[in-house]
Order: sequence, then structure tokens, then C-alpha cells
Amino acid sequence: MSTLPPALAAAVGPLPEGVTLPLPPRFDSVEEERRYRKEQLAAGFRIFGRFGFSEGVAGHITVRDPGEPDTFWVNPFGMSFSQIKASDLIRVDHEGRVLDGGRPVNRAAFVIHSQVHAARPDAIAAAHSHSLHGKAFSSLGVPLDPITQDACAFFEDHGIYDDYRGVVNELEEGERVAKALGSYKAVILKNHGLLTVGGSVAEAVWWFVTMERSCQAQLLAMAAGTPQLIDRETALLTRGQVGTSMAGWFQARPLWDQIEASDPDLFD
Repeated sequence: MSTLPPALAAAVGPLPEGVTLPLPPRFDSVEEERRYRKEQLAAGFRIFGRFGFSEGVAGHITVRDPGEPDTFWVNPFGMSFSQIKASDLIRVDHEGRVLDGGRPVNRAAFVIHSQVHAARPDAIAAAHSHSLHGKAFSSLGVPLDPITQDACAFFEDHGIYDDYRGVVNELEEGERVAKALGSYKAVILKNHGLLTVGGSVAEAVWWFVTMERSCQAQLLAMAAGTPQLIDRETALLTRGQVGTSMAGWFQARPLWDQIEASDPDLFD
């Protein structure tokens, strides 16, 4: 029998010999892992583009560099999510200096993500955009309720940043966002949108996708009537089933398979 991480074993049970499931890869060199992370980041942007998460030049996903973890890779300022390739990505340090790449970084991306990465060494990747339902829900200033199985992934595992002061340009505000995120997987930025983190690009992107959809589901339910909440014990149990780091990484697999098949140029 094959041994699986608990999050997957609970879903499929022990696997017979010869039956496998994809698992996070291991690397023999920093260069190999860096290339993989950049390709994953480019794929993440293509997925954001496919979901329509773009809004002008707003939005960014970052991934920590494996060789110099106090620096991170991010999208070039003003480039369409749907056209980003691995070779287009730029690397910046926590002071906003561009170390690799020929285009500038969005200052808001640097201000927010640098502070999130600095405060959360476990956050390999972070994702933020001005997605429609995320920003609509953020205007309410309330947390997501446990009204669906998917929303339970965020039950007592997301914060609210309720001090919107315009476009984020100062490091102090980035620090306040990081504080509101705390040890959670996500934070709702009031009057702004959503931000998620993860131990991989795939995990951070998946949390963003499913959080955006959970915001949409709650908005729809609230418009139709009074949503019935899942009780706390069951919500916590469900979070342990669908809200783990491995569950986030694995649930992103179908999106990655689709985008890598349809957009092979992202690897350039």
C-alpha cells in the first residue's frame, strides 16, 4: 500500500500498489526549484486571467525565491495576467529593488507582499487581486460564514483588515495588512479585496479562487434570504478536511493541468 499525506488519505483511502497520486515535487538543486516556482507563478497568473481576476494593472501574486528567501518573484507592472511567461517575471527584495528583470514592480505589490513575506516565513506565495465578488464582499466588513463546505476552509482561519486608506503606498500599511493576516491563510481587505497565502503558488492561488467563489456564494445566499450556518464543531472538522496546506495544493491540480495544456507558452 502507498502512504499518502492525511489530507489525501482521508479522501481516497490507502492506495493499492501501483496506484499513485501527484504530490508536491522535490528538487536536487536551487536552480531547479527556482525554475519550477517561476513556472508555477506564470501558470498562476494565467489562471487568474482565465477567471477574470484582472482589473487594469491591479493585482499580484508573489513567490519567495528558494535561493535568496528574502527576495520574491512577482509580475511586471502593467502586464496582462493572461500573457505572462516565466521569463517575464521580475525579482525584488524587501526594499523594492529590482534584482532580476527589465520592468518595474507595482509599488502596492511590493509594499503589501514584502511585509507579508517578512512576517510569515512559512508563506512561500501570496495572491491578491481586485476580483469582483471579493471586493464586493469586502465592502461589508464581515468575515465569511460557514454556510458551505468550501467556505469552511476559511472558518476561523481568515482575518479582516478594516483600515482602508487608499492605494497602499507605505510600508506601515503593508505591516498592518500583515498583522491582520496574522497566522491565517487569508485576509479580507475591507473596501479592497482578498489576499491569500500558502506554502506554494498552487496553494495560495487555490485559496484565492475558492475564497472568491465562497464570497460569491454568501452574497447570493444573503440576497435570497438568511443563510443557515454550519455548526462550529462541524465547520472545524470540515476545515481539517478541506483547509489543510496539502488539500489546497492538491485541489489546484486540475486548474494547473488545464492551463499548462492550453497555454504551453507560459513556460518560455
